[in-house]
Amino acid sequence: MEEVNWEAIQDAFQRIWGYDDFRYPQREVIEALMQRRDSLVILATGSGKSICFQLPALLQEGLTVAISPLLSLMADQVQDLQARGLPVAMLNSTLSTPERRQVLQNLSKLRLLYVSPETLLSQPVWKRLCEPEIEIAGLMLDEAHCLVQWGDSFRPAYRRLGAVRAALLRQKSPDRSNIAVAAFTATADPHTQQELQACLQLQNPQIIRTSPYRPNLSLNVAIAWTVAGRKRQCLKFIEAHRDEPGIIYMRSRRETEALATWLQSQSLHGQSLYTTAYHAGLPTEERRRIEQEWLVGKYQFIVCTSAFGLGINNPKTRWVLHYQAPLTLAEYIQEVGRAGRDGKPAQALMLVSEPTGWLDASDRDRQSFFVQQQQNLQRRAQSLISKLPNRGNYETVTHTHTDAAIALGLLHSAGKLTWHSPFDYELHGDKQIQIEFDEAPLEEMQAYIRTRTCRWAFLMQAFGFDREARNLRCGACDRCCARK
Repeated sequence: MEEVNWEAIQDAFQRIWGYDDFRYPQREVIEALMQRRDSLVILATGSGKSICFQLPALLQEGLTVAISPLLSLMADQVQDLQARGLPVAMLNSTLSTPERRQVLQNLSKLRLLYVSPETLLSQPVWKRLCEPEIEIAGLMLDEAHCLVQWGDSFRPAYRRLGAVRAALLRQKSPDRSNIAVAAFTATADPHTQQELQACLQLQNPQIIRTSPYRPNLSLNVAIAWTVAGRKRQCLKFIEAHRDEPGIIYMRSRRETEALATWLQSQSLHGQSLYTTAYHAGLPTEERRRIEQEWLVGKYQFIVCTSAFGLGINNPKTRWVLHYQAPLTLAEYIQEVGRAGRDGKPAQALMLVSEPTGWLDASDRDRQSFFVQQQQNLQRRAQSLISKLPNRGNYETVTHTHTDAAIALGLLHSAGKLTWHSPFDYELHGDKQIQIEFDEAPLEEMQAYIRTRTCRWAFLMQAFGFDREARNLRCGACDRCCARK
């Protein structure tokens, strides 16, 4: 195992970022990556995950490719690193053709390249990365939970990432060193951890994880008996946190815009509420503008979908309001984790419909609609499976069949497809797969809403920290406070 020069690493850390020392367990993660070991890194939001792969990338020979799901996420990190004069770039749809061409030409001079999964697997980028002169030091998958959360339907390109390392190594000379693969996320329950290791083909990975528990963050759930009552509770919560930065999460673009418009018409203590809506349907430039204006305090709070949050770091955020319940605990813990990153007290409130749904069935209808959407998508994809060749090329079959990417993802998830490269697959066994939408994550979210135990203890147990959850009483959530 290669020795790690901690003096040089510490000097670079202080010189680039100005910090005196690492947080736990940054040192362990950096050591694993400097030794080019595969890693699965699960650190709570605000733990400094990005530095864990940025620093080794800058110190090692060769190019490290960071695979990131969101344009805003990679743009923020690249802008920060470039401002420090570091050899870092990104490739995505926001760049012009000449800009993309220039990045590809300068690839051998870079230490870190940010791409989305789709951009990584586009022909011009892939062809350039396979050239012998480009030494690949590592593949870092940021926000890796998206592979499990989106990999079968919304972002099927994630399912092909496990074949990337082997395909790149085949293109390089035999004396080139191994390519390390690491997955970073803030949320991964035991099932997600197993799925990530299998799909990414991690080799004896170093697993480094910390508890999601944030003792400064108070978790609360409140029933909204009617539609009007939900709005009143929203206003009351905003008033209780007047002048404090916050985030309101919604589940759809249309509802986000409707609530933002309504809040703009309201006033507290004679002052109008100044906010705006944020979702993935807005132009990239507008999303960037909203992010920056919220960070500098122009907006006290943002009304947004889950598109807002990943990689956006405002340590002064004091509250998160879920106007509607998230579908899964993974979404929930990601989103509440935006509050209280400075370690000071922060609050999270989730508004839910009353249990019967008679007075307000919106939560139940929203969940049913999501399940139906996913089932319809899976049925359309399944109808294509019999038409797929046993051996084929991804681009050929997806050009021929609209839903082929999803069908291939479902076959891979069912263990009936092998990717020989990110572009060439082989089916094995019969093509019949039993597709049942997994409602367990939805049921787990409902169990969290109804639990009578400490909310943090429930979350820690759900994410595999059983020992730490035992006898935990956070003393700050609504359940613990009720017992007081």
